[in-house]
Amino acid sequence: MNKWVSLAAFGFFVLFLACTTMQQAQGVPRIPKDELKAKLGSPGMVLIDVRTENDWQKSDEKIPGAIRRDPEAVDSWAATLSKDKEIILYCA
Repeated sequence: MNKWVSLAAFGFFVLFLACTTMQQAQGVPRIPKDELKAKLGSPGMVLIDVRTENDWQKSDEKIPGAIRRDPEAVDSWAATLSKDKEIILYCA
């Protein structure tokens, strides 16, 4: 695994921990809701829903265009993400 993929996997793991503990992680960049809304549909952005399967299934609130990925399987999908796009993750 190359260095970029390792760093990306670590970053996703940190974000996953922040999401699952429901605590504000210091140093993890946040995007305001209005800014995210303005970016929806942009070809330069990938929006990934990393809620647990159970939370995702039970929710009526899903952001159109978001891709659902298993937060426990970051190693299997992190390397597939484009390095040329802004990656935004969201959770519960």
